[in-house]
Amino acid sequence: MGKFYFYILGIITGLANGLFGSGGGIIAVPMLKKSGLSTKEAHATSIALTLPLSIVSSIFYYNIIKDIFTDTLIVIAVGLAGSLLGGFFMKKIPSKYLKKAFGVILIISGVRLLCK
Repeated sequence: MGKFYFYILGIITGLANGLFGSGGGIIAVPMLKKSGLSTKEAHATSIALTLPLSIVSSIFYYNIIKDIFTDTLIVIAVGLAGSLLGGFFMKKIPSKYLKKAFGVILIISGVRLLCK
């Protein structure tokens, strides 16, 4: 893939993150795999690119969460622990199962969004 593909990937993931507060990673994984990355490389890259995108989005969303900031910090702290566990298990889980689990999560998320 040429550099232009990665510019498009950046724009799409950034827009998704900014508009929805997340989602950049969900869009990035299939696009990164299409660029030739393995499943695990795509997931790892997606996680790495989501951090700076989320930091920028958080600045714009702060006014919405400032009244519940303490609760947000609790979720962040516990989420960090979950991220450590997820990173550990990602190394252990074969790519074919990781791919299937990711697909199931996408389907469930999509159905829930459509039904609300």
